[in-house]
Formats: sequence, structure tokens, C-alpha cells
Amino acid sequence: MCGISGIFNLNKQPVSQHILKNMSDALVHRGPDGEGLFIDDYIGLGHRRLSILDTSNKAAQPMQSKDGNWVIVFNGCIYNYLELKLDLQSKGHIFHSTGDTEVICEGLAEYGIDFIKKLNGMFAIAAWNKSTKELWLNRDRFGVKPLYIFIHEDVVLFASEIKAFLKHPLFKVEVNLSALNEYFTFQNVFSFDTLFKNVEMLPPANTVKINLETKKITHNCWWDYNFTQPDNSMTLEFAKTETERLLSKAVAKQMVADVPVGSYLSGGMDSGSLSVLASKHVERMYTFTAGFEMSEVHGVESGYDERIDAELTANYIKSEHYEQVINAGDIKWSLPRVIWHLEDLRVGMSYPNYYISRLASKFVKVCLQGTGGDELYGGYPWRYYRVFQSLDQKDFFTNYYGFWQRLVNDEDKKQLFQPDIYERIDIEAPKKIFEKVFTFNDQLKYATPEEHIQNSLYFEIKTFLPGLLLVGDKLAMANGLEERFPFLDNELVDFAQKIPLKYKLANLENMKKIDENTIGNKRNLYQEYDDGKNVLRMAMSDILPEKIINRKKQGFSAPDESWYRGENSGYVKELLLGKNIACHEFISPAYIEKIIYEHCELRINHRLLIWSFMSFEWWCRLFLHNEKIN
Repeated sequence: MCGISGIFNLNKQPVSQHILKNMSDALVHRGPDGEGLFIDDYIGLGHRRLSILDTSNKAAQPMQSKDGNWVIVFNGCIYNYLELKLDLQSKGHIFHSTGDTEVICEGLAEYGIDFIKKLNGMFAIAAWNKSTKELWLNRDRFGVKPLYIFIHEDVVLFASEIKAFLKHPLFKVEVNLSALNEYFTFQNVFSFDTLFKNVEMLPPANTVKINLETKKITHNCWWDYNFTQPDNSMTLEFAKTETERLLSKAVAKQMVADVPVGSYLSGGMDSGSLSVLASKHVERMYTFTAGFEMSEVHGVESGYDERIDAELTANYIKSEHYEQVINAGDIKWSLPRVIWHLEDLRVGMSYPNYYISRLASKFVKVCLQGTGGDELYGGYPWRYYRVFQSLDQKDFFTNYYGFWQRLVNDEDKKQLFQPDIYERIDIEAPKKIFEKVFTFNDQLKYATPEEHIQNSLYFEIKTFLPGLLLVGDKLAMANGLEERFPFLDNELVDFAQKIPLKYKLANLENMKKIDENTIGNKRNLYQEYDDGKNVLRMAMSDILPEKIINRKKQGFSAPDESWYRGENSGYVKELLLGKNIACHEFISPAYIEKIIYEHCELRINHRLLIWSFMSFEWWCRLFLHNEKIN
């Protein structure tokens, strides 16, 4: 786990060592254990190291292949590197380190860039081929590790985080209004734009080739999810036992490290399963939970504190267990730090992630995370059932797009944006971007309830999951911590996509039989269902306490609805209302005031939108106005 950066001058001007070092140093939090630079005239690669596998200098980067043809910088972890190493040794390759970076170097030397497809793990890799004068930028299947690209005339910059670009004289911060419109529609960016104009994120499972002589830039998507071909001959028993086997195998692979490994532990099944399985591989497991001070919390949020259920699992596996209690005042101190590290605003109220990773980093360098289980095994049935009886593709798009406008509907954008900003944005763009997620995959069909739900699974794993992964990576690396995701193991993902839908959703057949004319408003009924991940629950039933297996799905979220009305109402108004508010250049202060009033006085839950306003305000302060964090 590290931070990578680089400069490729297609104009053949020499790379400045001073600028490259400054770019690399901007990522020191991602790699406090070491640094390295490679410069060959017009190409420069920078690396900040967090030592996980082979902590010796033999594994330092940038690293060059033995034949002298490839130089790479790499961020991530390859879980099948030992298998790949054996294959390469059988072909005559000699290794001097015990880590995974050298395996990538020698694999490229043996197989060329197609070797990337053999990797089971999380990675962002920049690979320079000396003979062809080509730079190859590569990102893992699922998009766990970020990689950003900025191109200005004949200069290409890349980095794990955008803040590295701030150190290059060609880079100027401007707001990408298209991405801003997207963010305030979805509380996410479904395209690969960012809030920084001219900065794009390399999509998951993508490789970009940049040739020095032709200056040609070629994109290649080499893998995609496929939920459209379930194995309908599969038995429920096989789905259950194979899920348990593959998840156990994935955890075992991801426990490999030369430093301590721990696990986040909520009160739910996914993190609980990983913690139990991981505890079998260490003498004593470290586990970490974040909870909330609840004295001023009311309503549904009163159940957000998961510490008691987490303690049940911790006691079950006899882990060394640590807890972080977050209170209402913690947002004010953390928010500017969270936004500085996020840079690229994405899903949800993420400051609890910052606190829990900060806690874990005091004891371990690697932490297992349960992200991915919901997306693979159907963990959000109340979303799928809203659209599963759509008539056709057009009906499906209309229904689902309406649901995914999480913040501001298109018809309200004129109130949201300042007049001059509104005139410069394309109101139709978010819907086109939304539909493009589906039309990218020509195997999707829109005729049956099963197909509609399969499409929903595809959409969420292509959009919602990358947002979760980005937040996880940025806020863990802010504290020098590597997160790993056993549910995002190549073998497990390939198998989970083939499990018939009826094994994932326990009430699917009953829901299909309901006549909408006799049931009335079905939305309330859909909200009641929490029948997802059925086969995963069965697979984990022998290793987890029954209370955890049967616990209702709950996200990791602070009780901000209550706090914004109570203890944090003053901070919300101080940050967003009054004079010299940075985001007012883009967002109407009257609209912000209206939303805060409705939340506090009319009890309309606008917590997501208020969080997004506060996040964008700090984004403007930090990146547009260069405000420093106290």
C-alpha cells in the first residue's frame, strides 16, 4: 500500500526532479515508510511506501525488471503473488525480494501488459516500457485503488491523489460544473469526472497506453461484472458451501502480511464473518468498532450505535477489541481533514470512517473491511423491489433514476444553483450518465423481474461500490492504514455472480406474485423487506452468533439527522449561512437556508444534503481558496 505519482512529458522536455519530488511528498501520508524516484529524461515516476510485504529495501520502488525493460510504481496488494511467482520461477525468473512488486515486474517482462489480467488483488500500477517508449496506467478489477490523470497539452500527470497535481505549475484548480451537477444529483459521481476540471479517474479494470512518439492515448476495459448468466442448475446447498469455502479462502489470502493485521467490526454479518474467519489465522485478532454518544439522539437513529453487537462477536472470537465513541462535536474538528483527504467528494457522511481508521492505525497497518458483500449478495432489497416490476427498459430507467436522485431532483436545480451556474450546466446530463452505466453492457435485458434486479445489482456495484471504496481508501490512507476487502476476491466475485437470484433474496417469489392493484401503495411494503444476502447468511450460520446472523441490515452512519437539529445546528448554520461563504458562488444561499429550516423546524430529513453542502463548502475553502487547516 503506497502512493504513486508521475510526469510524462510528451513534448520531450526533461522532467524536473524538484517538481516530481514535491508531487510524491504530497502523498507522504499514504507512504510514511520510504520514498523513491525514477527519472529518465521525459518520464518520471514517484513512490511513497507503506511497508506491508517484505519491509526490507529489496522491495523498494520504483522497481525495474531484470531485463531492464520495465520500470513500475505500484500501489496495492496482489493476493495471488506466490502462485504467480512460482510460474515465473519455472520460466527462469530469479527473485531477490519476498514481496509482490517484483512479481509484477517480472510478470510484465514475461507476458507483457496482459499479465495485469492474471492479478488477483487491488492495485494501481504505472509501468514504463523503455523499448517501446510507452506508459501503461492500470487499475484493478473493482476499483479499490484510485488513480487520477490530468492532461494539459503535451504533459500527462498521474497520481493516487489529486493533491499531488497541486505541486505542478501547469495545474490550476477550477470547478468541473458537470461533476458538481452530478454530485448534487446522486451524492456521487457515476462518470469518471471529478470536481477538479480536467482531472479524470481511471475506471476500474482499465488500462491506458500512452505512446511517446505518436502521443496517442488508448483506453482498454479488460473486465466487467456479469450477473446475466446465473447457473440455474446450482443447488442452494452448493451455493451455501461454496460461498463459505471461497470466502474462507479469500480471508486466508488477504491475511498475508509482514505487519499486524486487524479487522473492522460492526454489529453486522459481513464484518463479523471476516473477523471470525481471520481469527483462525492469528494467535489473537485485533478488532475495531466505532459507536456514537446517543444521549441527544431520537427516533430510528437511536439504534445506530453498534457497539453492543460488535462486542458480542469480539467476545465470541476473544479478540483484542478497541472502540471509538464519536460525539456530535467530532464533526467540526474532522470535517476539513476528511474533505482534504477525500478531495473527490463521494457517498455519504464519512467522518466516522476517518475516526475508526485513525483508531485502527494505532495498533495495525492492515485492516479487513466488509465492503462488497451487499453488492454481490443482494443486500439492498428495498431498492430492487421498487423497480423489479418495470415494464421495459424505458420504464426501468425512469423508475430507477427517480430513486437515485438522492440529493436534488432535476426540476429543483434552478433553485439549487446560482443563476449563472445554472445557465452553464446541462440539466439532462446526469440522466444520460445514469443510463450510460447500463448501456455500457450490451448483455443487460429488461423484460422480467429477475432481469431488473440483476440490472440493479450491476448498477450498484458499478457506481455505489466504487464510491464506498474511494472513501475507504482515502480515509484509511490518511492515517497510514491499508484496508483489504475479502469479498472482492476474483474467485468469490466470479462465483457470486452465478448464484441464482432466488438464493440471494428470500422473498423474491412471494413479491412476484403480489398484485399491485390489490396491495395498494407497495412502497411501504418494499421498505419492510430485509431479505437480502439469504445464502450468505446460511453460509455463515455455523460460524457466527445467531443474533448477528439475523440482525437487520444497517449502514455505518452517525446520527446526524438528530445532531443537525440539536448539538450541531449552530455549526451547520455558521458554516453555510452568513457572509463570505465560499460555496455561495455556486449554490444559492436561499436554497441552503430553506433546506436547513425544513430539516430543523419541519422535521424533514435532509441530513444527506446538509452533509453535502458542508462538504462542498470545505472543498471550496481548501482547494479554491487555499485555506489552511488549523
